Amino acid sequence: MDLSKIKMVVSDMDGTLLNNQHEVSKEFFHLFEDLKKQNIAFVAASGRQYYSMLDKLKPIANDILFIAENGAFVKKQEQVLMTISLDQTYITNVLEVVDKIDNAHAVLCTAQTAYVKKSSGDFIEMLKEYYSEFTLVDSQQEVSDTILKIAIYHHQSSENYLYPELKQFEDVLKVKVSGENWLDISEPNAHKGYALQKVMNEHGINADEIMVFGDFNNDLEMMQLSNYSFAMANAHPNVKRIAKYQTLSNTEHGVEHILSKLLLAKS
Repeated sequence: MDLSKIKMVVSDMDGTLLNNQHEVSKEFFHLFEDLKKQNIAFVAASGRQYYSMLDKLKPIANDILFIAENGAFVKKQEQVLMTISLDQTYITNVLEVVDKIDNAHAVLCTAQTAYVKKSSGDFIEMLKEYYSEFTLVDSQQEVSDTILKIAIYHHQSSENYLYPELKQFEDVLKVKVSGENWLDISEPNAHKGYALQKVMNEHGINADEIMVFGDFNNDLEMMQLSNYSFAMANAHPNVKRIAKYQTLSNTEHGVEHILSKLLLAKS
C-alpha cells in the first residue's frame, strides 16, 4: 500500500470519523494540522446537514470542503459549489408513503434549514443531534422551499421498515439506506460519489491520489472512486465488500489510525 501519492482525504462522519457519542477526537484535529503541512486536502462527506457538520468541525471549517446532505449540497468556506434539488411531485408522493409507515419521521432538507412536523414528538429532541437548523411545520406538504433531500428516520431499522416501502421510487430517485435508522431520498445524481467526482475533477485528483473512509451504503459510490478506500470495522457488509482495505472501528479511531500511516509515508 503506497500512500505517498495521496493528495486528498475524504471521510464520512457518523460511524466513521465520529465516535458513538457523535464526537470528533482531539487526535484527529492534531493529525489534520499535519495533513495541512503536507498539502493534503480534507473533505468531510456526510448525510448530515451542512450546519451540523460545521458544528462538529468548526475548528478547521475554513480549511476543508463539505459534502453535505449525501452530496446534494457542497460548500467550501462561504462559497456554495453545488446544489441538487428534488422535484415537488416526487416530494408529495414520497411523503404520502412515509405517512403510512408506523414510527417513521420525514425531514425535508434545504440549504438553510430542515422542515419537520410539529407532531413528531420525541423525535424532535433526537433530531437536534443531526440538524442544527430546523423548522417545525403543521404540514410538510405545504412547504414551498427548495428541497435537496428527504431524510427519513425509523426508530428500529431503516433497512427493514423503510426501504421495503420506499424502494418503489428507485426507478426515478436515489433511495439510499444511509444509517441504521436513516434512509435518504434525493435526485439520482445527488449522492456522495457524484459530488466527489466533481471535486476530484476540479482539483485534478486521480484515483490513486485520494483516500476515502466510510461505513454505510451512502458511502458506496464515493468509495468506488478511490484506490485507497477504507471500510470501518463497524461498516455495513456492502461497504466491506466494495472497499479495497479495512481499518479499525469508529470507536477505535480507525480513521486516525490510517491517517497516522499516511503521514508516516509522506515523511
